Amino acid sequence: MSQPAVFIDRDGTINVEVNYLHQPELVQLEQTVGQAIARLNQAGFLVLVVTNQSGIARGYYRAEDMHLVHQRISELLQPFKAHVDAWYYCPHHPEVTGECACRKPNLGMFEQAQAEFTIDLSRSWMIGDKLLDVQAGINLGVPAIMVATGYGAQHQHDLPEHAMLVANLNAAVDLIVQE
Repeated sequence: MSQPAVFIDRDGTINVEVNYLHQPELVQLEQTVGQAIARLNQAGFLVLVVTNQSGIARGYYRAEDMHLVHQRISELLQPFKAHVDAWYYCPHHPEVTGECACRKPNLGMFEQAQAEFTIDLSRSWMIGDKLLDVQAGINLGVPAIMVATGYGAQHQHDLPEHAMLVANLNAAVDLIVQE
């Protein structure tokens, strides 16, 4: 049976934006993220994180460091009875590794998720704080929501016509569960 998914960007959407976050002790969830993800879990959505991690290609940190950050986020979600179903990341950067199929707004991470889960794209969504997150959602053919957390406030004036802008992840979840 297919399930709807909510694809969520990590930095600036789930956790407070810290340039090249790679230290678990620096992880802070954006306000109300635990409740928001718990609501998605309870509503039957797959919660799939899709994150560009160019700091790996640039040599700022290792993939192992990123996995420790994901583990810390998961720990911080536990008190809310919230969880991420899967984490997808692009370790590349065009200036270092050349073009790749996985870096948002490309669809490689989304295709990987579709290979691992039976996803109902007609009921799925994309949420992020950057235009490339919104563009990835548009490229995938799902509704795209930009949050004003992270870099969202800076990019809100360039929002494509079909995308929505909300204050934070919790407000995005309000839209999704009302549909």
